[in-house]
Amino acid sequence: MEVVLDKTYPVASSVDAAWVVLANMHELATCMPGAQITETIDATHFKGAVKVKVGPAVAAFAGTIEILTLDVETRTLKMMGKGADKGGSSASMELTANLIAAENGMSTLVGHAEVIVNGKFAQFGGRMMTSVSDMILLQFADVFSQKAAVQQAAMAPAEAAPGATAAGDAGGAASASASGSVGAGDGVGATASAAPQAPRAVPAAPIVAKEFNALAFAWLMVKNFFSGLFGRKS
Repeated sequence: MEVVLDKTYPVASSVDAAWVVLANMHELATCMPGAQITETIDATHFKGAVKVKVGPAVAAFAGTIEILTLDVETRTLKMMGKGADKGGSSASMELTANLIAAENGMSTLVGHAEVIVNGKFAQFGGRMMTSVSDMILLQFADVFSQKAAVQQAAMAPAEAAPGATAAGDAGGAASASASGSVGAGDGVGATASAAPQAPRAVPAAPIVAKEFNALAFAWLMVKNFFSGLFGRKS
């Protein structure tokens, strides 16, 4: 069974900051619920795993990831992922994602994915798989946006400390009024202007997508279905 997805998500950062996350496969993997990179083979080939929780049970897929395109000029990533579980189910996904500039210094993540699923998961049907994929990608986009925002904060120079400009002005005045002497304010001003601008602090706790619970999502879909059904009847 094949599912084709075309999605657009807002990103709370500039294109440059978002690209840092998109181009880093280890960071990108942690945006996907239950996913992780288990081994780096080379710059474009990785081994990974994805876990999907179904009630008390956990379905684990192990597979490979290949980066087909990583274009910094167009901010485009194209990759192929393949995986299988011990029960005989398999899945593959070819994903193309690129970043475009948006208003107010923000950006937009545009993605096209072609997913092929075989085995027991294909029995859910196209509609169910599309809904599950939508929920997974929505969480992915949310975590990606958070990571990009943190990256932008780290890239931006720290704001000048309050009073630094005033201290510098006072130092200049003191220096002008004292012939041949350097005032204390002047020294402070020189130190403030020469000090390097450190990046803003980045939260110590890593931002990682939560494990996806397919059973909880399926139950939510059932409830929404019956709510809509009775709502139409009333």
